[in-house]
Amino acid sequence: MDQGNQATTATPAASQPKRTFTIIISGTVLAVLAAAILFQVLRERPSNPGHAAEDGETGRARVGQQRYLARVNGELVTWDEVAQECVDRHGKDVLENVINRKIIQQACTQQNITVKEAEVNQEVLRISKRFGLDVDGWYNLLQSERGLTRVQYQRDVIWPILALKKLANEKIVITDQDLKKAYQNNYGEMVKARMIMMDHPRRIVELWEKIRKNPDDFERFAREYSIEPNSAALGGAIPPIRRFSGDANLSNAAFKLKPGELSGIIQLGDGLNRYVILKCEGRTKPVTHDLKSVQADLHATLSEEKIQNAVARVFDKLKKQSRIDNYITKTASRPVKQISTNDANAFRKAFPQAAEGAPSK
Repeated sequence: MDQGNQATTATPAASQPKRTFTIIISGTVLAVLAAAILFQVLRERPSNPGHAAEDGETGRARVGQQRYLARVNGELVTWDEVAQECVDRHGKDVLENVINRKIIQQACTQQNITVKEAEVNQEVLRISKRFGLDVDGWYNLLQSERGLTRVQYQRDVIWPILALKKLANEKIVITDQDLKKAYQNNYGEMVKARMIMMDHPRRIVELWEKIRKNPDDFERFAREYSIEPNSAALGGAIPPIRRFSGDANLSNAAFKLKPGELSGIIQLGDGLNRYVILKCEGRTKPVTHDLKSVQADLHATLSEEKIQNAVARVFDKLKKQSRIDNYITKTASRPVKQISTNDANAFRKAFPQAAEGAPSK
């Protein structure tokens, strides 16, 4: 498949559909309908008006080379008029996604990397099987839950990740230590806690003093002050914290707490100004499994996570090495000579839907 027919990756185990879908939906899909209109705007310009004739293939009226989308009491609505409004409303986000896709396409061209149609179809088949669906059922689910057509999914979701995996070209090695950590993450005890997140160091210090004096009001403080909307609405309630996943600073602090205890102020290690206070509510009970009985699933999950990390690193590197002049936002970025590829934030910002859960069945 060429650059126009592009596609994604799947995920680990069918028993974990939410995690499985994390790599399937990439952010180039963010505004795909507006993107299609944007491409048409850039491709064609109006010509001299004349008598309007019906375009048999598209249903659009044409006057010379000009195209029209509607007629209101005899007055024609032009393609460019609608397209410009789409650019005004959605152009910034759509253009960012087009830029990201273009970066990947250029890197593939430079390295003579292609993603064939058969690879795309095979990947879609693999993903659909993980969800216990045939290919048509999977496409129907994507259409109903995500509004993605078959073509959009192949072109805008599957291709970028398959291409980036080829660009990364990393050999994935799973060690015994990796498997032990994954086992602990999936089946070991976890910390039940509530959380308050803020983005200003002075303000969270002031809030921590208030919480320390009134720990029973933690839920109220979370609703009033936390900048994380989902947990704030629930009084700071968050999913149980695993031992070896997520932010290391957060998990290390959480596992030192006893029920009812408050943490100190935890700065998250994501390079952003994010500060957290936890209130421990106890521990979950570990689930007993023989490691050998779940080793295959753990291995698949770890392999997918390592692939995602490799993909994130290579995209981050490509983006930092690119010169980008954005005429909508009137911004420009220049290539960075010395690049650290440890930070995957650029990839996650460019493809925000990569963190979403699976569609409900």
